[in-house]
Amino acid sequence: MLFPATACLVQAQLGATRAFAFDVAAACTGFLYGLAVADQYVKSGAARTLLVIGAEVLSRVVDWNDRTTCILFGDGAGAVVVRAESGERGVLSTHLHADGTLWDFIHVPGGGSKHPPSEQMLQQRLQFIRMRGSETFKVAVRALEDTAWEALKANGLTVGDVDWLIPHQANRRILEAVSDRLGVPRDRVVMNLAKVGNTSAASIPIALDDAVRDGRVVPDRVLLFAAFGAGLTWGSALVRW
Repeated sequence: MLFPATACLVQAQLGATRAFAFDVAAACTGFLYGLAVADQYVKSGAARTLLVIGAEVLSRVVDWNDRTTCILFGDGAGAVVVRAESGERGVLSTHLHADGTLWDFIHVPGGGSKHPPSEQMLQQRLQFIRMRGSETFKVAVRALEDTAWEALKANGLTVGDVDWLIPHQANRRILEAVSDRLGVPRDRVVMNLAKVGNTSAASIPIALDDAVRDGRVVPDRVLLFAAFGAGLTWGSALVRW
């Protein structure tokens, strides 16, 4: 639905009657945007416990006749609880960016007020994802590398201090290129693309959950999150688990 916000429907199902709820629209970077918002609420003292959910159902907007995009995307959801506690563990910093001049690199043109639902819109297949693949690849690799260095510099850390790089699962070529540029060994990069595909805003929390469940992520590990998505948006976060 265009409204109410999905967050309000989830809040109702959870019975979290004291909670405020709202959606954040930042595509594949959405989880990091939500995490940054939650982090600021905690640090300001405005809230003590927040639930951050990254969720996407991209199968509804992929064109199965476009093999350059339909094979990439998956549906999924993941979540974390952010809570005010004493100690050195938690979110160390978050870093967000956007460049709206590049909005047409990844977008769904139809279904909104610019191209409302109509027979003509459907005939033109405007309800599906459109992506400028080669241009997006170049910008994504550079943006992910830059924001990763930004997070490390902000905390006085080096690549060697990072236990796990957990990036948005865009595609394997992008993740391998970013790994190589940062100098992070492949065996320290969490990747689950082969299992779930690109689940957009859900990809980082799903990958994090995989790594927690199989024992790779344990207390005191330093985690570097980085994401890039439509908007264009990108960002990073450094977390001590």
